[in-house]
Amino acid sequence: MNPLPATPATSSPLIDVPDFEREARARLPHMSWEYISGAAADEITLRWNRESYDRLRLRPQVLVDVSHLDTRVTLLGRQHALPILLAPTAYQRLTHPEGDLATARGAGAADVTMVASIFASNTIEEIAAAAARPLWLQLYIQRDRDFTRDLVRRAEAAGCEALVLTVDTPVLGPRNRELRSKFSLPPGVDRANLRGLPNALGAHRSTEGAIFSALLDPSLTWKDIDWLRSITRLPVLLKGILNPDDAVRAVEAGVAGIIVSNHGARNLDTEPATIDALPEVAAKVAGRVPVLVDGGIRR
Repeated sequence: MNPLPATPATSSPLIDVPDFEREARARLPHMSWEYISGAAADEITLRWNRESYDRLRLRPQVLVDVSHLDTRVTLLGRQHALPILLAPTAYQRLTHPEGDLATARGAGAADVTMVASIFASNTIEEIAAAAARPLWLQLYIQRDRDFTRDLVRRAEAAGCEALVLTVDTPVLGPRNRELRSKFSLPPGVDRANLRGLPNALGAHRSTEGAIFSALLDPSLTWKDIDWLRSITRLPVLLKGILNPDDAVRAVEAGVAGIIVSNHGARNLDTEPATIDALPEVAAKVAGRVPVLVDGGIRR
């Protein structure tokens, strides 16, 4: 599938993220744009994610030697050229005919680690083959634990270096824009990593939300974190932590890291912006494990 026209929508140079957003909106099919840019319910948290960054103020220090800068950081035993990773994003073939493979190559060119989504348009094996940098896999624990175990083994065999478990979506939230645009996967785009899982096919379910919810496990609890850690040699990070008490419990459960995230504001509206939740979480974790953050970052 290639939803993009042969020529750009505008002739202006693309300089910053808003430039790319405007170009994407002009070039993508309406349904694809609504899926990618939309959030939950009234999209209040989506607005807060951005506005909270806009309110931050820098306190510069002058007359500091900046002739030799070093942005390297070590995370889970691996050195990164800069403290940025690519967050997991589903269905990337909605925007590019090569989908996650193109992103993996871009991540390699930028020397950053990609976190592949369980809902990728390409299999984890295909993404790993295209990746020049280490790869992490984001996943949900399926109701079918055997399928989850097999997927974890596939990630290990493909060379993934960490698992990122999304914990903030026991059920799918009200994505009004998706419903209005009647979002569904177009021909040629599927849930590549979930092939063979009956619930992933969409039979007898009328909407993407119904399919997505069928793939989630609303009974998930902390005991399942213990189970996941018991079946893998890979470090496990929890993505979707906003509550400082949950952060403490995660550290006590032995996770390797925490990602402060509100799912890009896509699941539960009126949650705090992630940059607002970050300080309390980081204070509670107190350096015991790495703390990452996503949502709202534009520059």
